Amino acid sequence: MSASESKPRLGFIGLGKMGAPMARRLIDTGHHVIVHDIAAGAVRELQEAGARAARSPREVAAEASIVFTCLPSLDAVREVVTGPNGLTHGNAFQILVDHSTTGPEFAETLGKELAQRRVHMLDAPISGGVQRAREGKLSVIVSGEQLAFDRACGLLEALGKVHYMGSKSGQAQMMKLVNNLLSQIATAATYEAFVLGAKAGLDPDAMVEVINSSTGANNCTLHKMPRSVLPRTFDYGSNMEITYKDISLCMKEAERLGVTMFLGNMARQLWGYGVNHGGAKRDSSTLITHFEEWAGVQVIGKAARERK
Repeated sequence: MSASESKPRLGFIGLGKMGAPMARRLIDTGHHVIVHDIAAGAVRELQEAGARAARSPREVAAEASIVFTCLPSLDAVREVVTGPNGLTHGNAFQILVDHSTTGPEFAETLGKELAQRRVHMLDAPISGGVQRAREGKLSVIVSGEQLAFDRACGLLEALGKVHYMGSKSGQAQMMKLVNNLLSQIATAATYEAFVLGAKAGLDPDAMVEVINSSTGANNCTLHKMPRSVLPRTFDYGSNMEITYKDISLCMKEAERLGVTMFLGNMARQLWGYGVNHGGAKRDSSTLITHFEEWAGVQVIGKAARERK
């Protein structure tokens, strides 16, 4: 038996901006991966990379013992896992590794439902963006039963650095929400600050250079601004509706726990404004265009100016 034949058959459902490069990482490390997505084009690209296509989640779970999901909404996760053609109808299905950001309450509930069917669940939300997904350098935050984690850990290491938060379902989701809260508040503050600087006549490229050598540096100044905003490509990664969903889940947990969130709720309102003003399917970096409109100025880098 060859090494590839001795490895477990894997399933991957959800081949969007993050899911597709993650599935490709598993294929590239020599695993037999069965994929499914509602977008036929995404499936074809993975087939060309060596995956086999399935017509439904049920068909994936008929062969794959460990199935990864990376989906945009709670409803999509539930439909894929427990729907009429869901994973729970497949006889080979043993472990669900859910990379979607769903919040701890949903993860706990789904984990209990799957346990009744003798299926283990690992909630394993991810952070890092599309480029790091391609490079296998994501942060993979995991919680769930230790035995299931031990079986999946080696697979997850192909995707990035693995952080195990313990056996309690939902803990990884909570950690992801806390991380996203910090990131989204810092991003909104960065956009506001750069618009102020541009209005005052500061050069955007110089602002990036100075801030990244100073105390204001953050993920947005280091990556989003120079890569997507200053060149005006607005192609950093997730859609704005995903960002809004994530911070809304965080605010829901804060309310449930009785924690006052002044900055978090303000950030949620900002992302909500972007979503409700035509930005739901646009890249989340386009939030800055609303700050620009309010101030009557644009934050344009040298490369974008030269293209004009």
